Amino acid sequence: MTTPARDPWAHLRQHTSARIALGRTGVSLPTRELLDFALAHAQARDAIHLPLDTDSLSADLQQQGWPAPLLLHSQARDRHEYLLRPDLGRRLDATSVQQLGEEAAGSPDLVLVLGDGLSALSIQQHGAVLLGAIRRALDPALRLGPLVVVRQARVAVADEVGERLGAAAVAMVVGERPGLSSPDSVGIYLTHAPRVGCSDAQRNCISNVRPAGQDLDTAARRLAWLLGESRRLGLSGVGLKDHSGLPLTGLPGPAGSAPGLN
Repeated sequence: MTTPARDPWAHLRQHTSARIALGRTGVSLPTRELLDFALAHAQARDAIHLPLDTDSLSADLQQQGWPAPLLLHSQARDRHEYLLRPDLGRRLDATSVQQLGEEAAGSPDLVLVLGDGLSALSIQQHGAVLLGAIRRALDPALRLGPLVVVRQARVAVADEVGERLGAAAVAMVVGERPGLSSPDSVGIYLTHAPRVGCSDAQRNCISNVRPAGQDLDTAARRLAWLLGESRRLGLSGVGLKDHSGLPLTGLPGPAGSAPGLN
């Protein structure tokens, strides 16, 4: 009796959720793989279109000891306009500008901004837990500005928030573009001396923050390290390299163990 050949891909599948060695039925993919792909595609589409429940998010944040966040909005009036006009998601609407003008921030060292981005699902599930991990990782001597939540937000909208609050730095915690295996991924973007017109080259990005990717505690410690170096060097972006020695992925710790960060 002939022993079946060992599948050379089997050990690789243990280390990735990527779609590798899916097999075939005749000339087509197996039905299970087609159904899994269709489900993943639907989850990615849902993540993009799901609205951010700011009432629930605010309650979660206040449960963790944060004051009620400032709820702001970009110039993109709705999701349809947000997807068609990325530029509008990078600036605050007039009402939000007025709100910030009434806020006495006192030139904080850091302003934390939560934005729905391209996956409100990720912020809904992971936002409050990630913010808690960030607060634990940061130097307690830092002066934090008011916590801000922006709807229909692109990354650059945090530059305007930071500039109007006179912040030395801003960290944007935002829902990343969902992939076919990662509808709940969060990105963190650190910008020194934020102002309208900053380029992506002036930011440091911590990507794929989720229980199945870079766990929340590790991402929070990476942000704290980058912020410390940013303050020491007086810059962020391409001139600031990550020499923290922290892993890019890791086992979820206490912050990452809760289901659904985003």
